[in-house]
Amino acid sequence: MYARVTEINIKPDRVEEGIELYRKSVVPAAKTQKGFICIYLLTDRPTGNGMAISFWKTEKDCLANEHNRYYQEQLAKFLDFFSSPPIRDGYEVTVKA
Repeated sequence: MYARVTEINIKPDRVEEGIELYRKSVVPAAKTQKGFICIYLLTDRPTGNGMAISFWKTEKDCLANEHNRYYQEQLAKFLDFFSSPPIRDGYEVTVKA
């Protein structure tokens, strides 16, 4: 299993709106991607700091949806929400309990 972690900083006055957009738009779009397992959004509401974490069957599946522009399309939905550029990382899931 592979995880993509995107660190985000949302303008504090846009946090609730951003959470709702994530729930209604990003989650359904993620579910259509090959190899998708699940997705989480972690949010510190007062500061707007957070992490979006998605899990994929393989690293190939995770990277494929970056090549087909899915990932970039999702980020683009939030351009007006970000207070700083998002930071993307990928990890192999080595322990699952």
